[in-house]
Amino acid sequence: MHDPAPRHALPALLAALVLTALAGCTAAPLPALKPSLPQAWRNAPATNVPNPAQPDLTNWWQAFNDPELDALVKRALDNNLDVKAATERLIAVRTLYRHTNDKFLPSLTLDTNQVIQPDASASYFIVGLDALWEMPLFGALKSTHRLAAGNLDAARADLQSAYVTLVAEVARCWIALRSAQQQVIALTAVRDANRAKLHLLEVREGLKLVSPTDVSLAKAELARSDMALADPQRAVNANAQQLAVLLGQSEPDPAWLEGGTQPQLGDWQMTHAPADLLRTRPDIAAAEAQVLRAAGEAGIARADVYPHIGLGASADWSVNLLSHHTFIRSGDGIFSAGPVINMPLFDWGMRLAKAHAQKHELLAAVYAYRQAVLQGVAETETAMGDLQQTQQREDLAEQAAQALNDNISALDKRRSLGLASTLELQDATIAQQNAQLALVSARAERDLAYISLYKALGGAPLPPPDVAADYHKLGDKQGSK
Repeated sequence: MHDPAPRHALPALLAALVLTALAGCTAAPLPALKPSLPQAWRNAPATNVPNPAQPDLTNWWQAFNDPELDALVKRALDNNLDVKAATERLIAVRTLYRHTNDKFLPSLTLDTNQVIQPDASASYFIVGLDALWEMPLFGALKSTHRLAAGNLDAARADLQSAYVTLVAEVARCWIALRSAQQQVIALTAVRDANRAKLHLLEVREGLKLVSPTDVSLAKAELARSDMALADPQRAVNANAQQLAVLLGQSEPDPAWLEGGTQPQLGDWQMTHAPADLLRTRPDIAAAEAQVLRAAGEAGIARADVYPHIGLGASADWSVNLLSHHTFIRSGDGIFSAGPVINMPLFDWGMRLAKAHAQKHELLAAVYAYRQAVLQGVAETETAMGDLQQTQQREDLAEQAAQALNDNISALDKRRSLGLASTLELQDATIAQQNAQLALVSARAERDLAYISLYKALGGAPLPPPDVAADYHKLGDKQGSK
């Protein structure tokens, strides 16, 4: 009599062997990204102001204290067509992500077109029902999830990139528009002063107090001042039109062309750490998404090297319609079920080569991610350095403008006392307005450097909760893997 123990031990042993084999067939862990980041910003601005403004990454443009700019940014975020297109692409990718597991669900096929032998002597109506369930072994399931998650992360990074670019462009166009309008005011004053100076010189020429050469030079200066007005007027038109495009409209608002004060950035403080780049800069997020996609593709290629194992079932039912010109209504059915194994043989070398190639693609994605981090750090440091230099230039321009304003006041007082001429006052006015032009340009350069800094940091509002909801859920899932 045989011992019954081995009969119970054999299934347990087979199950243990299968579990052990499958335990070694999971997806490979994600590679370490190891981004290179400095401990602190080398060019971070220092300020002696007791309570400087601390603009956050999601509302940095509010440091200009310009309600019109705040309203423009809000309108642009609501109406910009690039943002709407990126949002739709994110929704499309997110819709596909929700069906990531569908590939590994059982499939069912109904077929009524079975092949009949040419020498058959009877006619049949045949119905076939085939079912197949492929098991996601060898890390195929997790790799497929990684690929889908990478696609979703990349779409989300594209949307955030659209936000960053949009906000920066709106702020840049608005500052360029208002700065150009201030330049028009200063250049108009220079032109008027040159016209008055020419009139005075023509009077003096008639009195033989100046030479015709002085009059000719004054005419040339007046012509140059008229010419100088063309560039800022073109800038006003171009930036107003670009603002309209950014806001999703065909024509600029009339109020933009009426003129206004130039936005001025006050003292502020950088409080963000270098590590913020990894969370906010869209190109770094896109590079990280590419690593996840490459890991998914590498895992799928690795799973394709091994046999595809599944369960299959088939049911066929036939009715003999016509045999020897006689209708027969009898029918026959057959059912079969069992494992299905799709094993690569002759193309195994190609599959293995693809798996090796995808491993190198994954390494390339990791290196591209590290390069994106280095590029982000470099652009941020450069923008910080530019911002400090432009601030120094603005301070010096303010000093020069203030000195020439004081000079105008002194000359006007001396003229009233008969100690200075009107011609001297016109020359001083021209110098004063040129200094004002330099101040407007320096202020605009500092404002634009500030915009470049926060664009380099990836500063922009986050997508609305209804758009980003599934993304945050995805992040929770990835963290649990």
